[in-house]
Amino acid sequence: MLFCCLRQNADFLITKPRPFLSFRKGGAQVKMKANPKGETSSPTNMALTKVQKQKILDELKEKIAKQKVMIFADFTGLKVKDLSNLRKKIKAADGEIKVAKKTLLGLAVKGAGLEFEAKKIKGEIALVFGYKDEISLTKIIYQFAEANPNLKILGGFLENQFRTAEEIITLAQLPTKEELLSGLVRSVSAPISNFINVLQGNIKGLIIVLAKAKT
Repeated sequence: MLFCCLRQNADFLITKPRPFLSFRKGGAQVKMKANPKGETSSPTNMALTKVQKQKILDELKEKIAKQKVMIFADFTGLKVKDLSNLRKKIKAADGEIKVAKKTLLGLAVKGAGLEFEAKKIKGEIALVFGYKDEISLTKIIYQFAEANPNLKILGGFLENQFRTAEEIITLAQLPTKEELLSGLVRSVSAPISNFINVLQGNIKGLIIVLAKAKT
């Protein structure tokens, strides 16, 4: 009997891995399924009330209204720590990343007068909003996707027009405003420097000629 009690207590003390990572989002309890490798899969939302759905929808519409670029990305299989790291990078660039059901994403985008059918896109969609400019955030997503193949760029909106994944990647490869200004300064300063060098060279030549004339 003592052996049986010890065995029952031992079984009770064994901790089993938690199949879900739970957190709150938009007033609702959200469970993010994680496998033993720490990868995320489909976020399993508990039943949302109409009020909660409307709140999420209103928040998405507000973010869509003030964005300068909006990118759709599939994050299926992306590790939780990597998704958290991406979120920090996006926030530092004055952006946001939001995850919601495709139905709500589709309604929010259509509510803003944009043509988009979320249900046709496969995978788990993360919606990335860029508020600062059109290129900075796109570069972050592109560079992160290059280093993390589980994040896939699906497309996005720029100037209220849908852009394919290829177009978003092309945009990400363009120089930023700061890079363009830096290049402009270099291009303007180069001729001035060359002109000064020419003047200095001519003055040196004139001095040599005058010195020879005195002798």
